Amino acid sequence: MIEYTLPSLGADMDEGMLVAWLVAPGDAVERGQVVAEVETDKGIIEVECWEDAYVDRLLIDPSSTKISVGTPIALLRPLDESVPVDRTAARAAEPAQPVVATAPVEKTSAAVERRLSPPIRHLAHELGVDVDRLVPVQGGEVTREDVRRASERSAVRVGRPRVTPRARRDAIERGIDLGKVAPSRADGLIVTADLPIVAPLLAEAANRPRADAQDPGQAMRRAIARTMERSKREIPHYYLGTQIDLAEAMRWLDGTNVDRSLTKRILPAALLLRAVATALREFPDLNGHWIDGAFSPIESVHLGVAVSLRTGGLVAPAIANADERSVDEMMVSLTDLVARARSGRLRSSEMSEATVTVTSLGERGVDTVFPIIVPPQVAMIGFGRIAERPVVVDGSVVAHTVVDASLTADHRVTDGHRGGLFLLAVDRLLQEPENL
Repeated sequence: MIEYTLPSLGADMDEGMLVAWLVAPGDAVERGQVVAEVETDKGIIEVECWEDAYVDRLLIDPSSTKISVGTPIALLRPLDESVPVDRTAARAAEPAQPVVATAPVEKTSAAVERRLSPPIRHLAHELGVDVDRLVPVQGGEVTREDVRRASERSAVRVGRPRVTPRARRDAIERGIDLGKVAPSRADGLIVTADLPIVAPLLAEAANRPRADAQDPGQAMRRAIARTMERSKREIPHYYLGTQIDLAEAMRWLDGTNVDRSLTKRILPAALLLRAVATALREFPDLNGHWIDGAFSPIESVHLGVAVSLRTGGLVAPAIANADERSVDEMMVSLTDLVARARSGRLRSSEMSEATVTVTSLGERGVDTVFPIIVPPQVAMIGFGRIAERPVVVDGSVVAHTVVDASLTADHRVTDGHRGGLFLLAVDRLLQEPENL
């Protein structure tokens, strides 16, 4: 039997709250499959399984109680074990899903015993549909269309908007009228990110302070502060900065984008990330983790990207194998990662596997940023505002597009000489953007 424990989803995570299971006892799960949703100070994270196995038992029910990292939350059986799961007993222990009931349907034994695929079960949970009451229109397996149709019937019948369970709970706690919330998604589903930041629980409380009122981003800021405090206490930082001429890079981008639609265009950010990921191949001592008093280099570059959130605070999920992605692929990955980070749909691997992180405050008008390293990483790269500035070219002062790049690194692993060579490598790569 394999114990599946609550994973750490970042250096600043000590505990989390199990929001929902997306699998049931008896389900076969694959490595990398999302099996649960866990809420941390940085939002709701989709937690993946790290084994190919069968789900034997769910040990923890979804609730508002926080549990510590490392706590066993499920038992898994290796795929080569042929002992069947007692689904009747397992179902009795299975936690109830926080769902909205759909139209009454007679529960036949076939309907009760019908197994749903994990993606269908996930969609049903997201849309607030009771999976036990789902009946496929065409017979056989339940489809996504069956789930969506059941969700729409429920919303029409009870006269209320379609809302995820997490968003509904947040709205109740914050006194928000969901009938007045405009969904951002095309399918009309209200998610937590759509909720206004603050709202009175009672109309008469609107003009008086509440002792328990709290900015939704405050917990995240506290978590970030704890991580930064640890970083500055334990890591001997050094800081380097340089100005990179982007004239060639911007000319290449303009030529590449000229015949592309808006949705297919490459932004400078993707080019900067690609240059960093490529340069890190030459500097593996900047790409890895400091663990148990020693540096462990990591062969693949999993590039963390700092993303600011609408409710305040930030997260830094990773683009896996960033050094293997083309500029176009980097643009697609970046767009997807930012969208899911701001809608609260990140995965546990994206929050825990970053080997180095890039941050940029250029869109906030900042020229230069000197970031603090995110443990257990040993380096962090910063980019400021891309702007036209006077530079000297062949003895003449001309206006060129430039960006300030910075490196913060761990003196236990590298020094200023090595860090300076890395920034030169990033600069060199950006002078030949067609080769990235």
